Amino acid sequence: MTEPALERDPFSYEIQRSEEEWRALLSKEEYTVMRDRWTELPRSSDLWDDYREGQFSCRGCGLHVYSSDWRVPLDKGWVFFAHAEPMTVMTDIDGPQASYGMDPNGPGNMIEVHCRRCGSHLGHILIVDGKLVHCINGASLVFHPSQA
Repeated sequence: MTEPALERDPFSYEIQRSEEEWRALLSKEEYTVMRDRWTELPRSSDLWDDYREGQFSCRGCGLHVYSSDWRVPLDKGWVFFAHAEPMTVMTDIDGPQASYGMDPNGPGNMIEVHCRRCGSHLGHILIVDGKLVHCINGASLVFHPSQA
């Protein structure tokens, strides 16, 4: 079963692009993650174990959405944060993911995190090892290291 494409809703995002513009801006993998709402493979992003100080922006629009100050060190293969920067992300309901071994016809909805400025899918809010975290795809982020 394939996961649904990012549906357009009545909410009007500040940054709006045509599908052609999104495809020109993003690589195939980035498009699949951010616009089709997929999850990258674990450890496929260079950011998953990079704990340098800095800021993380949405790859789709450049909005500063996360800070290294709120990174959570979990060895699971994605980028984890305790929370986002204020007023930067929105949530939605994301149905059960077959790719996670969930029954697509059963319960198990997840909380999707997406950019409040452009609507791009960033990841999910999950409980991992007893911690409530934002589990974010590295493909959705651009890292800006702090100046030394």
